[in-house]
Amino acid sequence: MNEQIKTISITVNGVVRKFIIGDFEGCVAPSEVLLDTLRDRLHLTAAKRSCERGVCGCCTVIMDGEAVASCMVLTADCDGKSIITLEGLSDPITGELNPLQRAFADNSAFQCGFCTPGIIMSTQALLWKNPNPTEAELTEALSGNYCRCISHYQVIRTVMGFVEEINKEA
Repeated sequence: MNEQIKTISITVNGVVRKFIIGDFEGCVAPSEVLLDTLRDRLHLTAAKRSCERGVCGCCTVIMDGEAVASCMVLTADCDGKSIITLEGLSDPITGELNPLQRAFADNSAFQCGFCTPGIIMSTQALLWKNPNPTEAELTEALSGNYCRCISHYQVIRTVMGFVEEINKEA
């Protein structure tokens, strides 16, 4: 049996991670999605498993600056990519939340919290590209995130207030 083995390197939250892609024990299967690698291998559990079809946004991470559904991305296709999870937004030394995370907490822009990591990651990706989005741009950026507990109105109010505060300070 001559199975092909491939080594890949992915930067996750600033740390280079190497994986062997293959069908052998301890390897990442060619069919393994990024969500499983993050949760099961790296124990980064903020990205949630929910629909497993890329439509709910609960598993959203930032890959090379873009918000992506990690349940739809094969780990084997992530060679050379930079991935940021919710855990990667907080200060690596103090664990202090980043300003956007703090705004969500301070304004209760969540209820059960299951979908909140995906919403924050979609919002953060938008704000890195466009630090002063319109409400319509924010609504569009969040269109792939679904929450059963709250309306997006509280999230939108929180983010637009956050953007206003940041722009006052700038």
